[in-house]
Amino acid sequence: MSAHDRPASRTTPRHRLVAVAAALPLLFGALTACGYGSDDTSDDSSSPAAAASAGTTTAGKLSADEVKIGYFPNLTHATALVGLKEGFFAQELGATKIKEATFNAGPAEIEALNAGSIDIGWIGPSPAINGYTKSKGTSLKIIAGSASGGVKLVVNPDKIKTLADVKGKKIATPQLGNTQDVALLNWIKSQGWKVDAQSGKGDVSVVRTDNKITPDAYKNGSIDGAWVPEPTASKLVSEGAKVLLDESDLWPNKQFVITNVIVSQKFLKEHPDVVEAVLRGSVKTNAWIKANSDKAKADANAELEKLTQKALPADILDPAWASIQVLDDPLAATAKAEADHAVSAGLLDAPQLNGIYDLAPLNKVLTAAGQPTVDAAGLGTQ
Repeated sequence: MSAHDRPASRTTPRHRLVAVAAALPLLFGALTACGYGSDDTSDDSSSPAAAASAGTTTAGKLSADEVKIGYFPNLTHATALVGLKEGFFAQELGATKIKEATFNAGPAEIEALNAGSIDIGWIGPSPAINGYTKSKGTSLKIIAGSASGGVKLVVNPDKIKTLADVKGKKIATPQLGNTQDVALLNWIKSQGWKVDAQSGKGDVSVVRTDNKITPDAYKNGSIDGAWVPEPTASKLVSEGAKVLLDESDLWPNKQFVITNVIVSQKFLKEHPDVVEAVLRGSVKTNAWIKANSDKAKADANAELEKLTQKALPADILDPAWASIQVLDDPLAATAKAEADHAVSAGLLDAPQLNGIYDLAPLNKVLTAAGQPTVDAAGLGTQ
């Protein structure tokens, strides 16, 4: 797609707010940010790339003057990174201004949503489920998917050559109870091995390690491998590790949700037209990413550099990007399975997830675009 140049008479300030939060050991906690392209930064000035190349505005006057959007500076949030840079959201929102907030931990983003500091956010399934259950179903709705895949078990090839060799070894995950931690515990159980979920001790030693320091832990021998998201997995490979298992291979159709789009229920009720505009931008962004993968990859990396002062080198960026699939479907059945896995591991009481999805706005957008609608796996708003 050619550049979407926007009329000079229209401006869309994108004020950057960075929320910093320590990784909290919440059960079913958030994806912690990777240390490559995810250091905190802030910029309160408006960005000309923001209103990006949006072309002719399609939106009329919407019901809100501003929408506050949150996301992580992470490749698994490529829809937000690319859509904001290329101007797809600005194009659909018209005169409604975009205010951005970036986060390094899911709990902080959920707190911001609850406090009204953001209205819509890109986030992993675990913190979304945790936020919904803790609020007794009043805080948020999942309104779309964004990404699948991008999680791998990478190991020291000198110590681990087969899946059976994982027994007795030290394997890192980003955080107690986070999405990857649950996935590893569930896989360990499927092998017939036992691990105490809280302590991480057992037939495999599960070592909860922030993604920022996981590569150093690997290099000094403190861990023998890690079950981690991109780009941490590719960073470890660049240090000599080998991919032993791609989590996608464990799921039907090799798809499982890694990033969703959530919205404050209050904002959804008061400004459904704005929510629909953001979803149109998301759907258009995902289609554009699929059709322009190399340009989208460069866009995402440029945004990471702007946000964190750290671009990803090609030997990390290329394999990480290739393992992530953008999509509109929230893959609700896989999110439910992830919750079941956490319950099975003893990390979570059985959550009440009925009504966590409201896919009506997304399905309206998809229908208008001539695309198939998506399903809430029985967990949608009635």
